[in-house]
Amino acid sequence: MTSTTAEVQGFYHPSTNSVAYVVADPATRQAAIIDPVLDFEPESASIGTDFADRMLSYVKDRNLRLQWILDTHPHADHLSAAAHLKERTGVPTGIGEKVVEVQKLWRDIYGYGEDFPADGRYWDRLFADGEEFPLGELPVRVMHSPGHTLASITYVVGDCAFVHDTLLMPDFGTARADFPGGSAAMLHDSIQAILALPETTRVFVGHDYQPGGREPAWESTVAEQRRDNVHLQQARDKGAYVALRESRDRGLPLPTLMLHALQVNIRGGRLPEAEPNGRHYLKIPVGFFDA
Repeated sequence: MTSTTAEVQGFYHPSTNSVAYVVADPATRQAAIIDPVLDFEPESASIGTDFADRMLSYVKDRNLRLQWILDTHPHADHLSAAAHLKERTGVPTGIGEKVVEVQKLWRDIYGYGEDFPADGRYWDRLFADGEEFPLGELPVRVMHSPGHTLASITYVVGDCAFVHDTLLMPDFGTARADFPGGSAAMLHDSIQAILALPETTRVFVGHDYQPGGREPAWESTVAEQRRDNVHLQQARDKGAYVALRESRDRGLPLPTLMLHALQVNIRGGRLPEAEPNGRHYLKIPVGFFDA
């Protein structure tokens, strides 16, 4: 019988509290990178690739054969390195098909107009809910997991679920749902679908905020999430969860990099087109998020 146990290595990005992953099939050495991060310094608007390139070095050092560069959604708190990694490797990129809805929403927020191609063309593959594809001998299934964003998906790779901004570590709880297109009710339903996976499923989150100053952590199991997730313990039904989530979200500031990141991430990790002087410029919608 073919094993469904995946080989997973997490990479923690301290400045954004993000976690990116290399997941591999031990039998064939085929691998995917999930949610890679570009280094970005907002004060100087400088971009670096050290973090993403370290993931490529790991792939090379482990003699892995990279097959996919995958994002779970257009991120609001860091810039995706998917385009950079594709340029380095030629490996195809993928994201959930609902990304087109997020593109349309943020196209309007940034004032891009109808000229912005909100059709998913910046990725090589748009995955539908329930779609399956192989990673070597490992089965991969895509679960639409909306709530944090309209386009959020979970990749179930063998015995692992890569959930990013849906569940966080049990001692921190769950992700916020107050961004444009977000919904606490949808997030609750997405969480319940993830928790319906086999209890031994390894759950890999996309952020860790180190509550209590502990060391960064990013792996739990479905059983541990069911038993210990602090938000799910505090809110035992959907109504209570929605009330809890919406109350918490009202007190949260916007992510520091959100307005920088989304204009890049709805382009699959690409900067806006260069101006005639050859420079790239980021656009900030002043006042859009005023209370």
